[in-house]
Amino acid sequence: MERLLHDDLLAWKQAPTRKPVLLDGARQTGKTHLVQHLFGPREFRRVHALDFRLAPEAARLFAGDLTPSTIVSNIELHFDTDVDLSRDLIFLDEVGECQAALDSLKYFAERAPEAFVCASGSNIGLLTSFPVGKVRQLELFPLCFEEFLMASGQARLLDAFRSRSDSRTAHERLWSLFLDYCFVGGMPEAVAAWFREDASVRERAARVDAIHTDLVAGFERDFGKYAGPQQAAHIETLFHNIPRQLQTTQDGSVKRFRFKGVVERKRAYLDLQGPIDWLVKARLAWKCHPINCRPTLPLPHLAKESQFRLFLFYVGILRRMLRLPYAVQRDPKYAYKGFMAENFVQTELRARVAYPTYGWAEARGEVEFLHQTRDGDIIPVEVKSGGRSRARSLSSYIQRYAPGRAITLTASPRAIASGIVHNWPLYEAQFLREL
Repeated sequence: MERLLHDDLLAWKQAPTRKPVLLDGARQTGKTHLVQHLFGPREFRRVHALDFRLAPEAARLFAGDLTPSTIVSNIELHFDTDVDLSRDLIFLDEVGECQAALDSLKYFAERAPEAFVCASGSNIGLLTSFPVGKVRQLELFPLCFEEFLMASGQARLLDAFRSRSDSRTAHERLWSLFLDYCFVGGMPEAVAAWFREDASVRERAARVDAIHTDLVAGFERDFGKYAGPQQAAHIETLFHNIPRQLQTTQDGSVKRFRFKGVVERKRAYLDLQGPIDWLVKARLAWKCHPINCRPTLPLPHLAKESQFRLFLFYVGILRRMLRLPYAVQRDPKYAYKGFMAENFVQTELRARVAYPTYGWAEARGEVEFLHQTRDGDIIPVEVKSGGRSRARSLSSYIQRYAPGRAITLTASPRAIASGIVHNWPLYEAQFLREL
């Protein structure tokens, strides 16, 4: 299963000197597979992999001197093989489980910049000690829609997507695949199960559901492992509350996250700030801050820390946590798909465009997202799951602030709706990065 981040790893490898690369991301997003089975074997003579979660005893290799020469010697003794720093990759998997191994990245950066050292972990954002400035940090997210399309094996359709073909046939096929993506999501194991050719749709859907159920259980175990008992209970409650709040939309749009009623006797942002920040640092949830006035650069100075919409880190897990079956997900009459569309756009923006994300909400008007172009313009982006946009809030925004362009993301093919408003199909959200 090919990943777009492979190109970033290749650029890192081809640099004359380099810092160690640290690959961050939620559990089960495919970090180990990407490095150990795709990038590593293709680009290096040998991959020397240490998994500190699978084999905690590997921490002994970092128990003393952390100079690169000593660590390389220890790895050679451990595997009974030679390590060629000019042709081999040292891979420290789940490095957050071994603080000394994480600390060693600093010394590889300073004393062996020619070495190829890659570390990965699913709890990097939760670490209290980190080699700041001594690593090249990359993030691996669940498969985005383009990667899902890559995994489908439909090369011509992939070309049509990348070239943004105006073909009606291409749109119909891409939209059908997009609906599948909203059911399956982007976790590699679920994607692989979905594209099995020797199983019926019913069997594949059941397998995807089972994978998602196991994944949620794994997250819940991590809550207990990396947080104290009371904090873990609050994190779990909050995690399960996010989809409940997302489905309670107003006028088809996701509203600001409400703190009251999530955890007993917790009523305000400060009461839940710890669990919310934990989920964001663990890459399991994303914030989108509404701007309550005229949007001007820089946008962060207009955002309020305690006001945000809260989304799950990929749309497939949202669908599973709400127990929505495949047939309902494909049903064009399904009434609650608006929040699914917004969660999809949020994750596409996070992985492919820009983060943090912002929206606009003033008086009774609301636009789901604001996008800052490369030239510094701010354009409103309206998201609707159906083929048409009611656009009342978007019209209000345009009348107030006269943007040079506006984008609506809907189920319809790409077109110029009227004046400055351009309609894009939802699955093209990632192309906002080209503006």
